[in-house]
Amino acid sequence: MAADLKTPLISSSNSNPQLVITVDDHLGVQESSYNNQETHRNEECWNLNNSQVGFDQNPYGFIGSNGFEVPGSSTVDPFRNHTPRIEGVYEWIKVVVCLPLALVRLVLFGLCLCIGYVATKSALNGWKDKQNPMPKWRCRVMWITRLCTRGILFSFGYHWIKRKGKPVPREVAPILVSNHVSYIDPIFFFYELFPTIVASESHDSMPFVGTIIRAMQVIYVNRFSHQSRKHAVNEIKRKASSDRFPRLLLFPEGTTTNGRLLINFQHGAFIPGYPIQPVVVRYPHVHFDQSWGHISLGRLMFRMFTQFHNFMEIEYLPVVSPSEHHKESAIRFAEKTGSAMARALNVVQTSHSFVDYMILSKAADSGQENPSLFVVEMAKIHQLFHLSSSDALDFLDRFLAMNPDSSGTVNFQDFSRVLRLKPCNLSHKMFEFIDVSKSGKVTFKEFLVGSAHVLNQPLFRRACEVAFSESDIDEDCYISMKEFGASLMPAMGSLSDDEVHGLFTLFDGDGDGWISKGDFVNCLRRNPLLVALFSSHFLHNDSDPNASAGLSEDMV
Repeated sequence: MAADLKTPLISSSNSNPQLVITVDDHLGVQESSYNNQETHRNEECWNLNNSQVGFDQNPYGFIGSNGFEVPGSSTVDPFRNHTPRIEGVYEWIKVVVCLPLALVRLVLFGLCLCIGYVATKSALNGWKDKQNPMPKWRCRVMWITRLCTRGILFSFGYHWIKRKGKPVPREVAPILVSNHVSYIDPIFFFYELFPTIVASESHDSMPFVGTIIRAMQVIYVNRFSHQSRKHAVNEIKRKASSDRFPRLLLFPEGTTTNGRLLINFQHGAFIPGYPIQPVVVRYPHVHFDQSWGHISLGRLMFRMFTQFHNFMEIEYLPVVSPSEHHKESAIRFAEKTGSAMARALNVVQTSHSFVDYMILSKAADSGQENPSLFVVEMAKIHQLFHLSSSDALDFLDRFLAMNPDSSGTVNFQDFSRVLRLKPCNLSHKMFEFIDVSKSGKVTFKEFLVGSAHVLNQPLFRRACEVAFSESDIDEDCYISMKEFGASLMPAMGSLSDDEVHGLFTLFDGDGDGWISKGDFVNCLRRNPLLVALFSSHFLHNDSDPNASAGLSEDMV
């Protein structure tokens, strides 16, 4: 395989038999090029596509791809609540017996919530200097809210809470990290420690919750914004370095799990390099799984209200410090802390991440019968391909548009429909390229990894630029529909007006009737598999090594 776009893919020195394409240089852009009769179009597509060079099994060889493998997956679903419904005679009897008690608990919950809310509003009233620690008298007022949160825990059936170990002084470890199993976790820590937490920006608009976490001098973060994440890390450093601020509490998993394993840690708590005290939370149970997995908040609260007692255990672990001998990376520090927590919980830590939960939720919202099939262990995908969270969710949107069946897979027809490809040899090769299992159907993980693999090829960006230049025949920095049809013809054969228009509208991002370079590159970044449509621009004769504009430049 050639290492750049300059070297011809067919070497004249190769003594093996070769199949050579002769491309008519006078093909040009003609109105009749995609108005031929159906029979002629089918024959031309057959003849052309059966003589493609380099498409034997891999239509992406021209950008340096040698194929890919799909990483193995864990069979467990870390977000599954194991008792989403009331099952068994005992549970039904318990629910009926506890219904009157649930009403009393609901009243207690509402009363504590209202009193705590008023106390918190009073503590925040007139406080303008949010960059400095909350004044002492306001913190004393917040004790009313803290006692109210203990009442809320009591109303949920947590009459007593087992503790093991103690939190170390703040000057020893200014940061605590905990696994995240339920919405009960932060309520307990608010009562126990009144720490500063890191939370999603969306929490600020939540009734009651937004007001209370503002009193905790919350550090907001938008996980999809690099600038926001950077700001959050700087705030963690600033507040951890000063004894005037409360200690910080972070849930590095970034979302709740069912507590049966740990998922990959985000690194915000570990980048500052301060000693960390890990804390593990357990919810022992037999009949009722208290984890806030893929279950609605209302249903989970109802189940809690209708239990005789809910068990909760908190264990404070020994402090974990970064290595004193050398500057330890945040990744290594996070792994060391995660290992200590996994040992204490007697579980394993997987490569799932909070993005997997977002993927699972979106798949469930779209009506998928088994959304767990879409979980891909995103931390491993990110490590291999540097794929961002937003890109992964964009690929999920396109995969869901392909109408996956009950097994979470799509066939060739739906694949080609969404990517607006006509059935031909090239489109079949594109589908077969990502069908790693050779089952005739593609899973979301195959689609995601295949797309990320193509997007991550070193020659991908240069290939996009060269493909645009080759398609812009009149060199006016825009591609018309006629130019676009002519550009596709060498790879796909004659196309009807409707087929050209379908692909053209996919590339014409702003809908102005012209494809700019920005439109073109953005479309290929969002649909990297489509770069194969322009591979013919890189298959040229040895006698004309400069047939395609820009091919003489190497990828930097």
